[in-house]
Amino acid sequence: MDVAQATNYIALAIPIFFLLIGIELLIGKLKETKLYRFNDAVTNISCGIGQQVIGIFSKTILIIGYLYLYEHHRLFTIENTWLNAFLLFIGVDFFYYWFHRLAHEVSFMWGSHVVHHQSEEYNLSVALRQGWVQAFFSTGFYLPLAFIGFHPVAFIVINQLQTLYQFWIHTKTIDKMPAPFEYIMNTPSHHRVHHGVNPKYIDKNHGGTLIIFDRLFGTFQEEEEEVVYGITTQPKSWNPLWLNIEYWADMFRNVKRASKWSDKIKILIKEPGWKPAELGGPVEGQSVTPQTFQKYDTTIPNGLNYYILFQYLVILLSSTLFLFGSNQLSLLPKLAAGTLIIFSIVNLGGLFESKRWVWYAEHIRLLLVAILCVILLQPFVSTIPMLLLGLLFMGISMIWLNKYKPLFTQTISSLI
Repeated sequence: MDVAQATNYIALAIPIFFLLIGIELLIGKLKETKLYRFNDAVTNISCGIGQQVIGIFSKTILIIGYLYLYEHHRLFTIENTWLNAFLLFIGVDFFYYWFHRLAHEVSFMWGSHVVHHQSEEYNLSVALRQGWVQAFFSTGFYLPLAFIGFHPVAFIVINQLQTLYQFWIHTKTIDKMPAPFEYIMNTPSHHRVHHGVNPKYIDKNHGGTLIIFDRLFGTFQEEEEEVVYGITTQPKSWNPLWLNIEYWADMFRNVKRASKWSDKIKILIKEPGWKPAELGGPVEGQSVTPQTFQKYDTTIPNGLNYYILFQYLVILLSSTLFLFGSNQLSLLPKLAAGTLIIFSIVNLGGLFESKRWVWYAEHIRLLLVAILCVILLQPFVSTIPMLLLGLLFMGISMIWLNKYKPLFTQTISSLI
């Protein structure tokens, strides 16, 4: 069975995601409520782009275990009926609950999920902010469904639908749904609690589509006080690559520093942030309010923000074409395009922070974009028009960027 050909409904939903984000932005403007910050929203979506690009290369690897169990060790062969699809939906949500809960309670698993919680805003773009290696941790939780006998393609479809449901609950524009719906389903109110760093909200409401497992297993919390969003220790960066590795780096640094082997293991398996007494011990949660909580932010000239917006629109278009057309590319062009997309979103994070290294990296990226544009599109459009378009894009971008050269030469060189 060729599960690689299963429809990617998440990629198909990308235009709808951006339409709804646009509507939410409009609602914020009309209500004079600041729901978005440009640097935060770009970083959220960049993390989602990286996750989808990496998924192009990893999805087949991740489904191998499910395929093997289904083909060689399944107990039953479950037909694809509506009733069985409903049972599979319940099963997917049940195992998602346990993955999600443990991803909050076990330190090394939290490293795969922390990216989704780093934003200190709460809007629909946060739904797209996903950890790049989370799928390598979550996939194993679903293997019992293969053992029972649910078809791999049916699992892929239901799993995607469960993920898509969770998009709309990342908003502050919806207060509460009708009480019966709130009791059974995950809603914006329930999920706002999940993203809170208020002490009473931490590690609550882990459900994906349903909230009943939280009620059943004692992790449910009603939204009672205004939510403060983010994580207790902010990495203070807009770089999506660093955001995906920062927690791991800190955790393994503590593992190396701990003198006892028992403490090294505890740092990995106890709750996130746990440290032995010799390293300062675990830090107790402190009361926070929206008024006292200090959000991470950086300031750059408006012209540079517009440069980032222009580049980002190109990156979004390129990423969308890549996600839909990657099956038509051989491995080498696919790797080149995927690597350039990751390189591009990392650079934009560096631009937000005025990092000195990004001044050089961005010029290299613009040159690579022009070259790759010609190589990848040459089969569809004659070389000369594509070459002219690539040179025009590179020239305009470099002239625009060079206006802000003093901003980067005055900063201290850093890789993050």
